[in-house]
Amino acid sequence: MTEIFAHRGSSGTFPENTFAAFKEAEKVGSDGIEIDVHLTRDDEIVIIHDKTVDRTTNSTGLVREYTLAEIKKLDAGSWFSVENKGEKIPTLKELLDWMQGNSITLNIELKNVTIQYPDFEKRIINEIEESGLEDRIIISSFNHYALKRVNELNPKIESAILYAQQLFEPWNYAKKLGARGLHPHDPKTDLETINIAQQNGFPVRIYTVNNEERMKELIDRGCSAIISDYPEKALRIKETLRVKN
Repeated sequence: MTEIFAHRGSSGTFPENTFAAFKEAEKVGSDGIEIDVHLTRDDEIVIIHDKTVDRTTNSTGLVREYTLAEIKKLDAGSWFSVENKGEKIPTLKELLDWMQGNSITLNIELKNVTIQYPDFEKRIINEIEESGLEDRIIISSFNHYALKRVNELNPKIESAILYAQQLFEPWNYAKKLGARGLHPHDPKTDLETINIAQQNGFPVRIYTVNNEERMKELIDRGCSAIISDYPEKALRIKETLRVKN
């Protein structure tokens, strides 16, 4: 059955990449959560999508310009709604600690694409290894050099290539990096490619699927996973199809 991943947590109904969104994802029954990580000035791994804090907090500037203590003072919820005022930017360690109490899979997207962080992959691998959750982690990125480094550091942790355009036999390309999964952009992905990739042993987790008809199509055709801002909708459709079948 198709797994349902909550994109940046349940980001359609709660402020993205906050514990409010993560807890909602768990509450509705998501199989996994997708997050994004950056590095602070004092080299702490924090969960935020953009390289700046401008869009999702009450401040401005690069994440890299803030210490963790300074990041923790920011409001990461008010931009979304008054009810979410006071939500904080979490650290990766805080999320891994929280995961000790559930069975959720975590997809960590490395955001060192347009900005470079020293020893980024090594720092993330170290935190994952310390948590003991290697078998519940998937690391993805548009930076495929970073995925190659991840595989060299710890090949036991699954990595997956993110891509926004059609690739010729992406499973063969992924093999060269040591990646074991494919995370393609939804509009650029056809059902035949999904089927062939999965027949070749590569799970396909498509982002970002918010249209209910598309959810139904992908679940009905056995896509490995869909990544959605509205996991509750996808889970409802999945259950409806299960009952019918």
